[in-house]
Amino acid sequence: MSELLAWIKSQAMDLGFSELRVTNLDVSDATPYLREWLAKGFHGDMNYMSRHAFLRENPQELLPEVLRVISVRMDYLAAEALLADAGGKDWRFRELQALEDPERAVISVYARGRDYHKVLRSRLQRLVDKIQEQITPMNSRVFVDSAPVLEVEFAKKSGIGWRGKHTLALNRLGGSMFFLGEIFIDIPLPLDEPISEHCGQCQACIDICPTNAITGPYQLDARRCISYLTIEHPGVIPVELRPFIGNRIYGCDDCQLICPWNKYAQKSYVDDFKERNALGSSHLIELFHWTAQEFDTRMQGSAIYRIGYERWVRNIVIALGNLLRAPSCDDAMRQQVIILLENRKLSTTDLVKEHINWALEYPKLNTIDR
Repeated sequence: MSELLAWIKSQAMDLGFSELRVTNLDVSDATPYLREWLAKGFHGDMNYMSRHAFLRENPQELLPEVLRVISVRMDYLAAEALLADAGGKDWRFRELQALEDPERAVISVYARGRDYHKVLRSRLQRLVDKIQEQITPMNSRVFVDSAPVLEVEFAKKSGIGWRGKHTLALNRLGGSMFFLGEIFIDIPLPLDEPISEHCGQCQACIDICPTNAITGPYQLDARRCISYLTIEHPGVIPVELRPFIGNRIYGCDDCQLICPWNKYAQKSYVDDFKERNALGSSHLIELFHWTAQEFDTRMQGSAIYRIGYERWVRNIVIALGNLLRAPSCDDAMRQQVIILLENRKLSTTDLVKEHINWALEYPKLNTIDR
């Protein structure tokens, strides 16, 4: 079994995975935290979290024959993103700098390339096929953020990383800029050991969160999280949180950008994660001009496609409203944005119109104390 595991790990590396480790099905350490999180309503509109809580607590129900969980990580930073600029500043500095330009459209780094669900799932299935050639019969099932699986807990138990105070998995060699995936398998592979945590007294991720969504170490109120609001939340975004969204139109990387461990983030060798449609350097007005058809065409194969055109426009409208409120917004830009928003009101949904009305109230500086 040890030889088999070594062979599986080498095959995983050939498929572009950065690490593969093995653990068991016991998630009892995480169960109390999951129940408390759900009881507080921190999952917001993600009703599937509560609906499938039983399966998260009892992973063997997803594959009754399962004996082991293979946990993998795949780094996703494109090689060009890791190049230092002329001043020697790394990718984290550039990303933080983009947040200071209210005309820029900021999209979470992970979503600028091909949809990771598709990439990891296909490669995990290829790995399963390779294993199956060696061992027949065999029962297995592949998961990539697509079923009620406690991914970070399995990554933690297997030794891929530890849970950071922002609740994401952290790895000493790769920071947090990686995707996770799992294979449930009925082969009694040797277990890997977990590693110790290395966050220490640092709470930079907690301090930087624009909306105070990280309420304490290892505690995330998704209802205030910008990633949740711009991706998972289907309706009206609370007025009091809109100013803090700034120019983020899909996701938020702040807690990762400030994390010291991400200076070790590794480049990806998977071409699928290369940036598409210039999503790392687009401007709000440019993206606001996209029609629904353009959105569908450009976002085919992207994780962003899932939120649909209406939410996409809603998010951009909030960012444009924040641009109107920005001290750096001159009269010419302000007038251009106002005209664009007024024109869009004539042919849009009630959801988008509600946010446009808020955006056009730019003289009323919507700010609240954190």
